[in-house]
Order: sequence, then C-alpha cells, then structure tokens
Amino acid sequence: MRWLDNYPQEVKVFLLASLVNATGSALMWPLTTMYVFDELGRTMANAGFVILIQSLGGIVGQLLGGSLYHRVGVKKLIIGSLVLNAAGLFALPWISAYWVIFICAMGWIGLFSSLSMPAIQAFIGFRFAERRGELFNIIYVANNIGVAIGTALSGFLADFSYHLSFVLNGVTSAGFAVFFWFYLSRIEPEQGEVHLTKRLTTLPAGPGIWALLSNTRLYLFMSLGVLFLLFGNSIWNTGVSPYIIAEGMEKRMYGLLWTLNGVLIFVGQPLTSWVKRTMARTSNAQMTASAVFYGLAYVVMIAMYNYPGMVLAMVLATFGEMLISPATPAFISEHAGRAAPFYIGVSGGIGSIGRVIGPYMMGVMYDQQGLIAVAWLATAMAVIALLAFVLHAALNRNREIREYGTDAV
Repeated sequence: MRWLDNYPQEVKVFLLASLVNATGSALMWPLTTMYVFDELGRTMANAGFVILIQSLGGIVGQLLGGSLYHRVGVKKLIIGSLVLNAAGLFALPWISAYWVIFICAMGWIGLFSSLSMPAIQAFIGFRFAERRGELFNIIYVANNIGVAIGTALSGFLADFSYHLSFVLNGVTSAGFAVFFWFYLSRIEPEQGEVHLTKRLTTLPAGPGIWALLSNTRLYLFMSLGVLFLLFGNSIWNTGVSPYIIAEGMEKRMYGLLWTLNGVLIFVGQPLTSWVKRTMARTSNAQMTASAVFYGLAYVVMIAMYNYPGMVLAMVLATFGEMLISPATPAFISEHAGRAAPFYIGVSGGIGSIGRVIGPYMMGVMYDQQGLIAVAWLATAMAVIALLAFVLHAALNRNREIREYGTDAV
C-alpha cells in the first residue's frame, strides 16, 4: 500500500500485529450475545448481564491501565495484560457449562483486554508525538480491517463451533503479547518518550489524581458523550442480534453487518478525510459530527425496520465510528501532556459505562417490547451525546483556536 511508504518500518510491523490481534478479537465479540442466547439457552436479559460484567471489568481495566502506565511501565503492563487475557480466553471452552464461573471469566477477560488499551494508545502518543493524529487513525483502520476479516469468519465459526472462536482469539492475544515483548525489548535502550520501566525513577512528579480529575473540562463531557454513544450502540448486540435469530435468518447475516462495518472503515477513508478537511477540522467537530451520524442510523432502523434498513443503518453508524474513534485519544494526547495515559484511561473507563448499562437495559427492553423500542432509546442516547460534545467543544474552544486558528470551532 503506497500510503504507508512514508512511515517507518516499525509502524508497518505494528500495524500488521494490530490487524492480526483485531482479527482474533472479532472472532469472539460479535458472538458473545449469540453464544449466551443460542448455545447456552439463556434469555437476552442474561446475555445483557454477561456483557455488563465483561464491561465492568473493562472499566476497571481502563482506569488501571491509565493509572499504572508510569508506575509499572509500558512493557510489563501491555505484555502482562495480554497474556492474562489469553489465559481467560483459553479457559472459556472448559468452564462455560458453569454459569457463575463463566460470568466471572467474562469479567476477567473484560479487565485484562482493556488494561492494555490506554497503555498502547499513550505509548503511540509518546513514541510518535509529531504524527500521532495520523497514526491513531491508521491503526484504527488497520484494526478494523482485522474486524472485517474476523467478523467474516465469525458467522461461519458460530455454525461450526463457538469454542473455536474463543481459542483463536486467545491465540492472537498471546501472539500480540509476544510481538510486544520483542518490539519493546528492541526499543527499550532508546528510551525516548516511551516511559519504559528503567526511566520511571527519573520522571518528574506530576499532580495528584484528585488534581487531575478536577480538570473536568478536558475530559468529562467528552467522556460522557462517548458513554451515551456506546450505550446506544449496544443495539447491535442486544437488539439486532436477537432480531435476526428470531426472524429465522442465518447467523452469518449478523456477521455480514460487522464485515460491512470493517470494509467501510477501510474504503470510506477518502470520504472521512474530506469531512475532516472541510467540515470537521478539529477533534471536537469530529466528535459532534459522529453523534449526528449515529442518530441518523437509528432513525433509519426505525423507519425501515428490515434487514436492508439495518444495512443502511450500519453504513451511517460506521461513519460515526470513523469520526469518533481516533478523535478522542488524539484530543487527549494533544492537550494532556505527561498525564495523557491517565486521562485516556479515565475517559475510556467513563465511556465504557455505556457498554455496562446499554446491553442490560436494552436486553430487558427487547424481551418486553422488541427492536423498535430499543432503536428509539438508542436515538435518544445519540441526541444526549450530541449535546455533551457541543458542551465539551464550547469549554475547550480556546484550546482549539490556539491549535487550528480562529475558524477552528
């Protein structure tokens, strides 16, 4: 790919490793609800509860990942969390018959799969400070190529074996840990701005946690916007997924929606780049535009209420995702300085609350009222997210003007 020619070799290798890991993750996460609902014979409320526990683990993981970055060191933090995540995935096929243990294992997986995320994002921000905005987007694209590949396989694997999906996910997580072991061991002598373990004692002390948390204008309303978007986006797992099963469609029809998501993230880059150049130049503007796309997606789902409508809704939601996903870590990396790992973790933890509340509430609502009611709730969440992003932009207008000029906001 010629567009990668301007990047160093280590970036290309990092992208390939991220793609493989994302492929493995995509084999499992779209199928979790189906596995509980179909294979284990539980209700959608039970499926939502499992995702709730997994998401609670993810919140704790995000918060710990950001807080431990400078204390533990990026090498131990990333590799250790990936290895422990792989261990949980390998155990799933053997313990899924025991409901309570299965729920605990999903919490474990949520914890350690999320623990590495703020560390990896902060590492990218420190290591490639001059081009971090570009790299957040490129790595996001690479991850979603992996999602496209993984979800294309996930429906077929569900028909063959759910357990195989868990095992293959564990293999890719363990492989990603091995990659980071060699990668960080190679660059560790360079030190630079990656804040590896040996350099921790020389880092100047920063403000305390409460002082960092008091700077609410930097992270709070942005994080709340993401929370409401993730709440609404739960409709795909706890609305669309059981609807497809209830309508007698093949499971691969659900997987194809996520395959479309991954493909669009790759082929739709020219359009999103144009939007960023013309109508949404700043991170704040991109967040706001994202909420609009998500809201339109759910309105389409209500209006059409069939599989073609879900396809169109997925197209719109994907463009919303393409705008929001690189924008939040880029904003924090640009404005938070040394405290970026902490704020990335806090922001991710707050946003993940949407994944906790959304699946359970939507699962209960789906059991009682069906897909239309769930879609209306998702639409309301997109509107609230839009308001949160507008408030965040207003509070940070001076920061954006200093960086982009008077026409930035």
